[in-house]
Amino acid sequence: MPEITKAEGQRTRDKGHFAWMFFAFFVVFVYFFALGSMPLVGPDEPRYAQVAREMFERGDWITPTLGGFNWFEKPALLYWLEIVSYKIFGISEFAARFGSALCGLGTIFSLWILGKKVQSSKYKVQSQTIVSQSLIDDLPFAFNDFANWLFLVAASSIGILVFSRGASFDIILTFPVTASLVAFFIFDQSTKKTFITYHFLLTIFYFFIGVALLAKGLVGIVFPLAIVAFYFLMRRKLPCKRFVFSLFWGAILSLLVASLWYAPMFLRHGWNFFDEFFLQQQFQRYTSNKFQHPQPFWFFLIVLPLMTLPWLPFFLLSIWDFISRKNAKIQGKLNKIENENSAARNLQFAALKTFALAWLLVPLVFFSFSGSKLPGYILPALPAAIILTAQYVFSFARENRKRAAFLQALALATFIGVVIALRFFANNYAREDTVKFLINDADARGYAAAKILNFDDISHNAEFYGAGRLIRAPDGKQRLFTTANQIVEELKSENGGSALVLVGRKSVNKLTENYLLDAEALGDNSELLIVAVKLK
Repeated sequence: MPEITKAEGQRTRDKGHFAWMFFAFFVVFVYFFALGSMPLVGPDEPRYAQVAREMFERGDWITPTLGGFNWFEKPALLYWLEIVSYKIFGISEFAARFGSALCGLGTIFSLWILGKKVQSSKYKVQSQTIVSQSLIDDLPFAFNDFANWLFLVAASSIGILVFSRGASFDIILTFPVTASLVAFFIFDQSTKKTFITYHFLLTIFYFFIGVALLAKGLVGIVFPLAIVAFYFLMRRKLPCKRFVFSLFWGAILSLLVASLWYAPMFLRHGWNFFDEFFLQQQFQRYTSNKFQHPQPFWFFLIVLPLMTLPWLPFFLLSIWDFISRKNAKIQGKLNKIENENSAARNLQFAALKTFALAWLLVPLVFFSFSGSKLPGYILPALPAAIILTAQYVFSFARENRKRAAFLQALALATFIGVVIALRFFANNYAREDTVKFLINDADARGYAAAKILNFDDISHNAEFYGAGRLIRAPDGKQRLFTTANQIVEELKSENGGSALVLVGRKSVNKLTENYLLDAEALGDNSELLIVAVKLK
């Protein structure tokens, strides 16, 4: 009989291992599936992809340019990833997004490593003699599959899924911030801080801070250090001496990594770079609405929870537990032990939850006070929300196999839904947010050499698809034409010929009714029309 039970247990474990291996391969498939089938959408993706293309074509890894003019809005890490992808895959939407997909998977893998260390027996408790094993067994994290559930929740969270498929800086920042904080937490909770552990984990911590500086600027160092400081404050303890001493050599390491780009940029461009990048893009973007992205103070209180879908109920449960402290099954036991002995604070469960809360609150508070708010800004806080969410997902799943199967089916349904949406619906959505098809259709009708103008509004999406053909102002920005007569003068300065005009529906009559212009609408995407114009 014991042999049968043991064999059945082994078969169950084998099935579990197979299921998790299936999810691992399927996640990689989903994150790269149809990555290049959808055009670059919105104003940002095309600009970032075009900046990288210009650097790639010039063979310049230092100076970002847009339309041939210096463009100092962001650091170089995303551009470097795109340049490498262009070298491997050619210039395409897939190549522009490839680095983002890698960083998304890197974020997920970092969280999986964190889960493995938390569930590892040597990391569970620092004082086994005081805290009973029965309590440890009752806690959600004392279970061999926690790392896999953390991986699954992270991979299927809509925030990670969506931003890993876009050529933008938010997921590029989230990965190194996550990797650095995971390394720190493992160091902090390690019971044996050997020379190798001390140097290896803290080297990773500071190295990825340097990478985060290359990803999106000063928040790359502000977030990790502020989160660590707030974590110690929440735990009411001081950092160990080794960590304090590491701040000196660690700062040097982080700056050395970041200097790969910042140093040559400053040597090449001097004050212009410092003023544009640090003063305007870093400080003014935070303290003012100069870049016209205003949102109410509570904006991220709505956005961040939505990023945890389809696991939103579990995330809300974790926040409610933090607010109410009425989790009788777990919190009650911890309170009882805490009254008798403070050793309960050494539990990985309590430490990780505190760390995740610090990680969540620092970016949330920081960006809530920002004068400029976009959904992607809060993405570095999402891994913390995922950690808190995974705690309750895992607690629910471990009750019985049916619950675990239901949650795995929910994750699988999310992945399948993403694949179906990408395969059958994404392009229809993208048509309304890209000028790719408008320009392609116009080129097919004989206008491939025509200049492209913006009338009454600027289409930043045209930066990639109309590269080299856009009319620019002296400062390098796309020129905005506001009257039909301005277009007439532009055509005269070019000795006649034709031009393509991107124009909104409300303004198209200004072109078609002008007596000096011969205007023909060639196509529309429900928001913009592309109109061929020439002098009569």
